[in-house]
Amino acid sequence: MSEIRLEKLTKRFGDFTAIEKMDLQVRNGEFLALLGPSGCGKSTTMNIIAGMESPSEGTVYFGDRDVTRVPMGKRGVGFVFQNYAIFTHMTVRQNLEYGLRMHGLPAAQRKRKVDEIAGFLELSPLLDKPTAGLSVNILQRIAIGRSAVLEPAIFLLDEPLSNVDAAFRSVMRYELKQLQRRFRQTMVYVTHDQLEAMTMADRIAVMDQGVLQQVGTPLEVYNNPANIFVANFIGSPGMNLLKGALTSRDGRPAIAFEELDQTIELPDELARLAEKRNSAAVLYGFRPEEIELTSQNGLSMKADFLERIGARTILHLEASGREVKAVFDNNVAVQLDSMVSFRPASGSERLFDAQTGARIG
Repeated sequence: MSEIRLEKLTKRFGDFTAIEKMDLQVRNGEFLALLGPSGCGKSTTMNIIAGMESPSEGTVYFGDRDVTRVPMGKRGVGFVFQNYAIFTHMTVRQNLEYGLRMHGLPAAQRKRKVDEIAGFLELSPLLDKPTAGLSVNILQRIAIGRSAVLEPAIFLLDEPLSNVDAAFRSVMRYELKQLQRRFRQTMVYVTHDQLEAMTMADRIAVMDQGVLQQVGTPLEVYNNPANIFVANFIGSPGMNLLKGALTSRDGRPAIAFEELDQTIELPDELARLAEKRNSAAVLYGFRPEEIELTSQNGLSMKADFLERIGARTILHLEASGREVKAVFDNNVAVQLDSMVSFRPASGSERLFDAQTGARIG
């Protein structure tokens, strides 16, 4: 059983708390991404799962087995680091078969497994070449193959693509997902790159300052962020957040944006949520991709900057020191310094508590 379960996991380094009472389940055969900014505790979490670090408090289970104090070498996990740590005095084949040799596999079996993984990772033409002098892209591919060839039930990867170039990163995202499907491994992938997490993971665990913020599928964390941190961190650009106060307009629930001196009506679902609140202060959230140009019942801001990025345009809108970003196709008919009227698409709006940052509803 290759399910991973973390219960009340806490890690302190002196007075600094790197992880705070984390409860997390990684399902059997799941690809889970630990996503967050640098220093949020994701690599420390990975190291505790691997057995490289011991928790200050809490328990680590593999299935029903408590492995909290089990040494790394007896956990049966594969691990790929950001620093690929290749043996440069060996050939590609010797690197790939190193773990198999340490496990005492016969030569014929080693050759079969190495040839298979080399073919999958497109390393076959390089098998008898020395690794010294090979590109960083190839070295990282070898490092992944060296761990994958052992077919571990649990495979841990700590930002393995951060040092490779953008084009190769795209290729490796696809290959890593195929590798996980092929061997049906439980895979935990540490990254600060939301694109990697969104494209590869079955579920994403978003962390910040040692605290688990939200766990869900890529669409769940994108469409329904648990708080303003997730709303900002997920998405490129992140979610727009405008501070406002609950009010009414023409007898219907609305939000007044004092700094903009503008008001927008709330859809019925958000209105029902708003009616249950004691405090009027909220953050009104909406994704840049879900903005529609409109001539009525919207907000008005000045077109301050246009980013033309291939098939899409990111429009920066500004009013009274507040900025909104909107994403359109590259044919959007907007002129710089013109006033733009817009509103979020119906049903795409989200409300957050202005004090706690938690999503309402």
